[in-house]
Amino acid sequence: MKRMPWKVMATSAAASLLLASGCSAVGEKENGRSAEAPRLHVPVADDHFDTAGNMFAYSEFELSGEPLAEGLGLDLDTLDARKPDEPTKFDYTAGIESYEYSEEAMYEVTEKSGLGLHLINGPIAKQRAEQRHKPADEALADRFYELADSVGYPREEIFRNMFPTFIEYAGGDPHYAQKVDTDVYAENDDGTYVPVYQVDFQSLRWDRGKMDKVLTPSAYGGVFLKQALWAGDFLGNFHQKDSDEEVEAKTPNDDQSGNVALGVSSADGMQGMILTEQIWNKLAFIRDHLFYDAKQQALTKAAGSRYDPSGGFVYLPHAVEVAERGSELAPDAAKLVVKDPRSLLEDQWLMLWPAAEFFGMTDQRPENKNQNPAFLAVFDGKPFPKAAKENVDADPANDRVADDPYSVNRDVLLQVFRNIDAMHFNEKAGAFVTEHDGRTQGNRVDTFQAGYTMEALRIFERAIDGMPVGYASGESAKGLGTPEGKRALELIRRQADFIMHNLMRKDGLVANGYTIGQGPDQDEPTLLAQLGAIRGLTAAFLATKDEAYRDAARLVYEAMDRHFWDQKWHVYHTGETEDKYTPWLAGALSGVFRVALQNLNNDQADETAKSLDRETIISRYVDFYDRIVDGPTLQEGMQASEFWDTGDVYIKGKKLGNTDRDHVPQVQAAGGPYGVAPVLRTVKVNVGSGNK
Repeated sequence: MKRMPWKVMATSAAASLLLASGCSAVGEKENGRSAEAPRLHVPVADDHFDTAGNMFAYSEFELSGEPLAEGLGLDLDTLDARKPDEPTKFDYTAGIESYEYSEEAMYEVTEKSGLGLHLINGPIAKQRAEQRHKPADEALADRFYELADSVGYPREEIFRNMFPTFIEYAGGDPHYAQKVDTDVYAENDDGTYVPVYQVDFQSLRWDRGKMDKVLTPSAYGGVFLKQALWAGDFLGNFHQKDSDEEVEAKTPNDDQSGNVALGVSSADGMQGMILTEQIWNKLAFIRDHLFYDAKQQALTKAAGSRYDPSGGFVYLPHAVEVAERGSELAPDAAKLVVKDPRSLLEDQWLMLWPAAEFFGMTDQRPENKNQNPAFLAVFDGKPFPKAAKENVDADPANDRVADDPYSVNRDVLLQVFRNIDAMHFNEKAGAFVTEHDGRTQGNRVDTFQAGYTMEALRIFERAIDGMPVGYASGESAKGLGTPEGKRALELIRRQADFIMHNLMRKDGLVANGYTIGQGPDQDEPTLLAQLGAIRGLTAAFLATKDEAYRDAARLVYEAMDRHFWDQKWHVYHTGETEDKYTPWLAGALSGVFRVALQNLNNDQADETAKSLDRETIISRYVDFYDRIVDGPTLQEGMQASEFWDTGDVYIKGKKLGNTDRDHVPQVQAAGGPYGVAPVLRTVKVNVGSGNK
């Protein structure tokens, strides 16, 4: 669906000012039942913002949003944020809620909250200011004008008082630190209006004193994943300057004609450019400052394609504390201190996945015949530099250190991949272990982490072998057959075999993990472990085309649905003493619904599992968003608040807070003295009138 800039969206509202959600509230009056009758309770258990979990979840929400609905046959142009549950409840939930929640949360973190270090201090931004002999703020402003010009976006419409980050912290308090400015910025004929905070982000800052000022790969990597997926979406085609209509990219030179500009639209193209600028600076900082030399016990630079782990491990450590300098308006890092030098598998796969996605955008290797011309146009020297020619030829021996987006990303990508292989893969067992202390490999295999490592490796193999990634990561294509790609496929296959032979139980469920030398876990299986196994086995099927892995994924899915689904309350229990939905669990469940609909559902005459009927999966998907994400009341549910993208418009003269009358409040009315950002919280799930 082509997204429009705020001023167009604001003036195209439907005539009706108040629309019911179209779904009955769990516990409110329905079918004559009293509101006091036993109902589902989904209270907030923890509202601290976990960057890694949120950004992981919202990445899965994105992929399970518009791309999923469109792939199942929806015409995206029929969606309207102010027409809930049309054309169907699933279409609206996927195409509007899942997708737009995902997008807005990313902007909250990377442009509004201040949860990290300011882009003005990014390595590339500093270098540009020095080269142009300009103050840093002036150089960054000039850069934003250049990016706007490249997509035909009016300079005067660039959002005011942004806080663009180049790297993000591990967490923080998502309560706004001051009153959100909901005053009228622009009025519309139907009584709706654009509030100031939609165009001026100054009132949307979080409290810097409550931020976890720690750099964790899974956190800044999770943000990187969101940025890479959206940048790929926004910059994957061209548009006409006069009509703003998207046009297919046929050659990398299409944008050099008078009426064609980069980006799928002017507004989306601008966001894609900002995201790419942030990614570029992030990668340069990671490569040059955040790798840890286990021998020297100090932070150092990555070696990239020249890195050989047999000479000593140099990897991304779990926690690097930041001492800030400069003003709160544009903080920089004064000092970096390693607080936890371990390599954790979660950190590594959540860096591998986005780096692979971005590699697919920036890839300029001549032998890759699957390149998107629109991406080539973005990285042809204007507005982003071309790759160093030595780094895109077929000879790795002549590779050199370079600062273009392709080269810095490739350096990070290859070093992370080699460390996952050397530090986390137990060759004898054929499985990934959760941690390595820089000297010794651990012996714990976690089913969830291993499963998602397989999915990250699947995307890596596609990217390094020159096949489409992003929304097209399921498409068939001929790959280059690189040594790295072949090794990734071997790792995927061996881990899949390990799941099938060592983790699957007689009841079809998988164990939560495995201790090498001892055997599989004997405790009660969790929902999270099942989701990780399904994602991993499906990744193995997609990567290798081996039907045995699909069959195994279907078996685990059936067992999961049979064991965890509550038929009365229409929720999955989590398999723990207390049902608790974290962002990690929510993201994984969203992802599993997607792969079940796309790859595991009954599509053969002899496939009759009720849980894998497409209608059953869709109903579970809708129930999950309705009951767990949105929640049964305004005070409950994972999604803390919502923006106008999901229908909660601002109406002059009306009481604000929840104008669309669903169970997700507007940002300024979401709790605390000033409101809460539109992000995910951890919730408990209690059934009946009391606790489970």
